[in-house]
Amino acid sequence: MSQEVIERIKNRSKGEPEYHQAIDEVYLNVETIIEQNPQYKELNIFERISEPERTIMFRVPWMDDQGNINVNRGYRVQMNSAIGPYKGGLRFHPTVTLSVLKFLAFEQVFKNALTGLPMGGGKGGSDFDPKGKSDAEVMRFTQSFMQELAKHIGHRTDVPAGDIGVGGREIGYLFGMYKKIKNEFVGVLTGKGQGWGGSRIRPEATGYGLIYFAMNMLEANNDSLKGKKCIVSGSGNVAQFAMEKILQNGGVPLTASDSSGYIYDKDGIDTDKLAFIMDLKNNKRGRIKEYADQYPSAEFHASDRNADSNPIWDIAADCAFPCATQNELNANDAKNLVKNGVKLLAEGANMPTTPDAIEIAIENGIMYAPGKASNAGGVATSGLEMSQNYAGVYWTSKEVDDKLKEIMKNIHDLCIETAEKHGFKGNYMAGANIAGFIKVADAMVAEGIL
Repeated sequence: MSQEVIERIKNRSKGEPEYHQAIDEVYLNVETIIEQNPQYKELNIFERISEPERTIMFRVPWMDDQGNINVNRGYRVQMNSAIGPYKGGLRFHPTVTLSVLKFLAFEQVFKNALTGLPMGGGKGGSDFDPKGKSDAEVMRFTQSFMQELAKHIGHRTDVPAGDIGVGGREIGYLFGMYKKIKNEFVGVLTGKGQGWGGSRIRPEATGYGLIYFAMNMLEANNDSLKGKKCIVSGSGNVAQFAMEKILQNGGVPLTASDSSGYIYDKDGIDTDKLAFIMDLKNNKRGRIKEYADQYPSAEFHASDRNADSNPIWDIAADCAFPCATQNELNANDAKNLVKNGVKLLAEGANMPTTPDAIEIAIENGIMYAPGKASNAGGVATSGLEMSQNYAGVYWTSKEVDDKLKEIMKNIHDLCIETAEKHGFKGNYMAGANIAGFIKVADAMVAEGIL
């Protein structure tokens, strides 16, 4: 019967490999929970939780600076609202497909449940690429995108945030158009500027939360981040603030990357070097290769998309933090982590580690934290931004950071306790999947068949 449910889900969503991967990963851990709880089985909770409550697709026409009319596709996947309004980012990137957004929305449901805040799960975006576009082009696109999206969101219904390709600039244009359409100033988007409804620590939250979670993992094993050599992929928001927090706690980041390749600095990326990366990526929109041009201690390696492994994961280190994109770390990479003595693997991106790589890491004693737990700091702080908007107040940086630390510790402890209770001692993935599933499933049982 159980396998029949999985087959029905997959047959209904053919050609969606990322979504299928996410479904399989969660089901692997919650199958026994479903068998032990007749109400979950009788009410077909897993199939219902796997099917979006609503999927919205729409065209987005916009004019470029040359006067040409372009058409992109927009999406919003409203996955589950059992414990609160839909919450999840918007991604603007050429790789955006319905499969990618359904996987992200499905993961978001459980990630949001783990935070302890009243948030359901959703995700959205477009195959529009903001890279190389002028501010005027981005504004025209986002305004066109919001003209349709505004019909389906609201501060008590669905509260999007940013994701890949959607930063402060895009959130500003989106919020401005929503405000104009609805003629009201409400917290319908998170990641807003601090002068107009945004929260302090929101830009830092995912990277900071990742390292807070990793520090809790190390502390649970009578260890600390001090002196640890760390491999970090990516060079965007998450990677930048993860490196900042690593440095603040005595660790040594060694790497950074973008789509062109990666840099390895044998002397470590210190505070001044990190400031160079932040300026390069945030202001100059440059490529990571320029870091190696600036610092002789670093070497640059170009990407090879046909390679069977990514050499960034073949560096001697203590901790690995994939912060770039999905499925960036495969089985061969995991073997290299084992070979090079890595003891901790915590995800800063969404599903960056393939299933066989996760299996290799866990079997070889690497402490593994799935993104739905370790990168929940971003959406947790978005939830705090929502709370501030509801109340019409602003908290200090320290207040928000203290709340973020507490949430990440609570998620860590919940994962450990749930895993042990259900026979998966020390398995953070099982703990996260089971704890998130039970919270949402119980709410769905209580609310009836909807």
